[in-house]
Amino acid sequence: MRYTYRVTKYDPDDRDECGRYVGAEEASCDHGPVESAYLRAVAAFAAEVGVDHVMIREPQIPDVVHFGLEPSVEGYGLAGLFPPDLTGFHDGAAVSIAVCLELVRAMLRDNGAWCRLEVEDVFAVHVGWDQYVYVGTDKVCDNASARTHSLGLFAEPLVASPYDAAFDDQCGERRPADDSFWMRLRRHVTEHRAVLLEERYIQGASRWHRLTDDTVEATRARLTPRSRLILWPDLSSDVETVLADLPDDGFVEMVWEDELGRIISATVDDTSFADLTTHVARARAASIVGTGDAGPRPLLTGVLPDSDGVLRARWGIDSAADGND
Repeated sequence: MRYTYRVTKYDPDDRDECGRYVGAEEASCDHGPVESAYLRAVAAFAAEVGVDHVMIREPQIPDVVHFGLEPSVEGYGLAGLFPPDLTGFHDGAAVSIAVCLELVRAMLRDNGAWCRLEVEDVFAVHVGWDQYVYVGTDKVCDNASARTHSLGLFAEPLVASPYDAAFDDQCGERRPADDSFWMRLRRHVTEHRAVLLEERYIQGASRWHRLTDDTVEATRARLTPRSRLILWPDLSSDVETVLADLPDDGFVEMVWEDELGRIISATVDDTSFADLTTHVARARAASIVGTGDAGPRPLLTGVLPDSDGVLRARWGIDSAADGND
């Protein structure tokens, strides 16, 4: 992005020599007039560059479960914007400026959901910690800057947003889940009779599909755009042994099939291992996945390209020791 503005309620005169804010403003959302000023400022920048829709990029929600506790905000701030299953909240989804502003509101309130909001090379909104908002544009926006100041906020020019995707730690590979991927997947299905496909449609959330020869194509047709796909060995019916393999501490991701045939997953820390064991003990089958040496390794990984075959998703998958090579 050619121009970046840091939009905040923090007066630049109240920063020390290192740029840290030392004034009296609280580093939290007021859910009121100041929050409204942020949203109006973002809308002013969008209007000046002439965009009426933005694209959701790299959406995420919290992924660690603590059994018995509800999320701090039900729906992570997305209730009313997307269905309960979060259909439409995925990488590459286009949303109106009105929805864009509601997403900014949810991020300012630290409700749990986060994403970048962008129009490629034209406009971007990134919400950081402590009420910092970064707006990127393809041209100087003097009118929007003036509007921001009239709202009681500050719009400071920067070289770049610290949340620009270019600064992400690119630890994963961006292999396309193309026709070659699906040919390999079918070979695994034939060899093992059934395998488990993890559809990571949001960072922090997965859907699970048990694949057989009869279900591959139907599952492929309903996958969320730009999802990261990970193929795992099928669940083990020896649930007792799986639970015995839980590590002593740290984090673990468990996948299980409950009494109703639903495939469920949860990432928990060691404070919830006892509750996890209670939930899983009556399962039909279970497995620990992707946790050091405690579980199986992926059989295959890939990221869904767009309908034209181009891989535009920027996120990848740590596919070490999987079956791609």
